[in-house]
Amino acid sequence: MAESPSHKRAKNKAAGKDGQTEAPLSKNRRLDALTASGSRAIEVERSGNPENLKKAALRLKASGAPQTTLQVPQKDMDAAADAMRQGRCVRHGKESWGNEKPPRSAI
Repeated sequence: MAESPSHKRAKNKAAGKDGQTEAPLSKNRRLDALTASGSRAIEVERSGNPENLKKAALRLKASGAPQTTLQVPQKDMDAAADAMRQGRCVRHGKESWGNEKPPRSAI
């Protein structure tokens, strides 16, 4: 299935000027964006499907980056937080919310 223009725009913005989009992972998988320094991995998931969110969280974990960000629309934030917890991508008790504000339940 082809990428939507909004998904492509979000991952290009997340990668930054010198970052990499569609970074290769093991098992023929791809990460949406990786910053130029390699310190932050970003997955953009706009569907809100819990199964797809969990797969994205597992790709973030496989990236090995010290900072991981799952970027979702605000309405899917609770499901994304659950997927990150299930994928065990929460480090040091803190979750990465990207540019979005955390939901009130996380404050």
